[in-house]
Amino acid sequence: MAFASWRRDYLSRPIFRWAKTALPGLSATEREALSAGDVWWDAALFTGHPDWRQLLATPAARLTAAEQAFIDGPVQQLCAMLDDWRINWELRDLPPEVWQFLKAERFFGMIIPERFGGLGFSAFAHSEVIRTVSTRSVAAAVTIMVPNSLGPGELLLQFGTEAQQSHWLPRLADGRAIPAFGLTSPEAGSDAAAMTDRGIVCRGRFGDAEVLGIRLNWHKRYITLGPVATVLGLAFKLSDPDGLLGGPAERGITVALVPTDLPGVSIGRRHLAAYQMFQNGPNWGRDVFIPLDHVIGGPEQVGRGWTMLMSALAAGRGISLPSLSAAGAALAARSSGSYARIRQQFGIPIARFEGVQESLARLAGTAYLLDAGRWLTCAGLDQGRKLAVISAIMKSCATYRLRAAVDDAMDIHAGKAVIDGPLNYLGNLHRATPVGITVEGANILTRNLIVFGQGAIRCHPYLLQEMLALEEADQATGLAKFDRVFWRHVGHSLKTLGRAWGRSWTGGLFAPAPAGAGDLASHYRQLGRYAAAFALAADLALLTLGGALKRREMLSARYGDVLAELYLLSAVLKRYEDEGRQAADRPLVDWCLATGLATIEARLDEIYSNLPSRLTAGLLRLVTLPLGRRRRGPSDRLSRACADLLTSASASRERLTSGVYLGQGEDGLALLERAFTLNLEREPIVRRLRQVGETDWRAAAERGLLTAAEAAIMAASATATERVIAVDDFAPEALRPAQPERPAAAATPEAAE
Repeated sequence: MAFASWRRDYLSRPIFRWAKTALPGLSATEREALSAGDVWWDAALFTGHPDWRQLLATPAARLTAAEQAFIDGPVQQLCAMLDDWRINWELRDLPPEVWQFLKAERFFGMIIPERFGGLGFSAFAHSEVIRTVSTRSVAAAVTIMVPNSLGPGELLLQFGTEAQQSHWLPRLADGRAIPAFGLTSPEAGSDAAAMTDRGIVCRGRFGDAEVLGIRLNWHKRYITLGPVATVLGLAFKLSDPDGLLGGPAERGITVALVPTDLPGVSIGRRHLAAYQMFQNGPNWGRDVFIPLDHVIGGPEQVGRGWTMLMSALAAGRGISLPSLSAAGAALAARSSGSYARIRQQFGIPIARFEGVQESLARLAGTAYLLDAGRWLTCAGLDQGRKLAVISAIMKSCATYRLRAAVDDAMDIHAGKAVIDGPLNYLGNLHRATPVGITVEGANILTRNLIVFGQGAIRCHPYLLQEMLALEEADQATGLAKFDRVFWRHVGHSLKTLGRAWGRSWTGGLFAPAPAGAGDLASHYRQLGRYAAAFALAADLALLTLGGALKRREMLSARYGDVLAELYLLSAVLKRYEDEGRQAADRPLVDWCLATGLATIEARLDEIYSNLPSRLTAGLLRLVTLPLGRRRRGPSDRLSRACADLLTSASASRERLTSGVYLGQGEDGLALLERAFTLNLEREPIVRRLRQVGETDWRAAAERGLLTAAEAAIMAASATATERVIAVDDFAPEALRPAQPERPAAAATPEAAE
């Protein structure tokens, strides 16, 4: 006890005083954001000593029989009804029969429990539905994802009163009510706390009675489903100037349900988001009165809107956009592999060109990695966790990597992909990629501030406890708490230093690997090595920069990249184990690890080059990169092996692109699949003809070198290939529509007056 008192008074007290000025304080908004969500494998990585048994013991994401039946039935029926060219260029909306089908089959109620008339699906089933539909139509996928993601349904399930749930959830499930969520304002996008939309507590008439309620004025934009919504989940800042609720006048961000048929609501105008024809637009409200019981959760939830938003985003960011991105990467990978196999230049398939193989390898590896991350994240969500940091990782990484994957696919397809028309199966996906990068939190903000900025506080074993101790109103209590936590932190940091030093100087030789890892042990050990390096580098940056680290966004982004790579590579190993260690898929695992570990080393090197303290940077280099950057990514041989998986028929190719809707009839993707299959049948015939010096199959058929069946295969393959390589063209008059109506100059109802 005497030593503890001496330590507290003579060591901890001056450190406590210094830390109060060095570490960033927590605003009320930040406190709410940090409290809304859980940590999981991200926290294990932050310790620098992840327990691989914990990861591998996580139940794999699986579909129930009912969920699989829905995907095999209504989802396939829906995809057959969709025609992206017609949706985007002719109707500029989903066809009426598709809207009706979505409602009748309860696509809008996937997350709503069966007792309320919904489907009661798991996060993984939700993700799988979005993944399949996304490969057919981005507009349809977005239309489905919004009611099942950030919106009234999600918020009502988490925070709604029984009366609100009983009234609204059945209507949302069967499509009688179409929801939208009004968060973004012209003045406040990612910074929701800066919104100027206001609500004032007052008395007013609603129906035939005078009730206590809220008078609202707002202007929102970028609201998906907004133009067709019948109910808005509206975020606004609430004031109670007359004290009608008791307590302070400013009550904070609040979320309420606003039927769009109320007087004063203006809704229906549309945005065109990169020419993706899902419903999206602005809306306004002027002196709109709602009863107080329209606040989600009732009056008790007044002022808790920020917590609601952060909690709902934790699920939405982790499911919808990662699913769409994984779908796009898989579609890009499969179509590019097929096209490269049938498209010839200089008399050989372009799949044999190493430049094309390099792009194909990136496509295969990206598709494998994104699905691995999606599966692991859904597994965590289905255990009831609200994965705030992991969801931010998945949203930003998946959408950025989709863009890179689509660029690779466009390069491989060349002119085929840039000529628009019904046969182009990539052009619309290429246009859509910036939308995913932008929505649900702009990626620049997410990468530079949220992943590591929130992750460091949420996931670090001790940092949040230290920050809370520093903010205790009673100094003595705060010092006592700080003393207990800080010295545990010191002990942890010393252990991390030892681990990082030992693992780096031995090349990770003695880092832990799970029992039975076999030849995968080296991958686990390398992740353990870099997890320790990351944890040490994060600790020293927090120690030397303190609160200034919040303003060093480029440093924060690089730290976030390391954490993201560690998470995604963990997911890759987990996927390989869950799928039964399919030996044919091993090149994909090795490619992902080679690429990711090279990225980690590069980011650590960049961090050390830019840390203000050169002493700290030198120490970190000595401990964690004693030989400098050594990793250069996958070898050419490994890249060729991954490319081959996409250009040949195999179980690996099917696993890699499972769930991709392969088209029907005469659409572009269906034609490509048929041509690919016929090409595989044709190649043995071509090889045999070359052995006898014949290159013209028609001449060979005339000479009797081919059977009738072989000649039929050659003819069918030639025709199918010609149809795939063909692109759309249009008569001039078809491209000369009537003069389109120009957007009105007045952008708001107020300006129109």
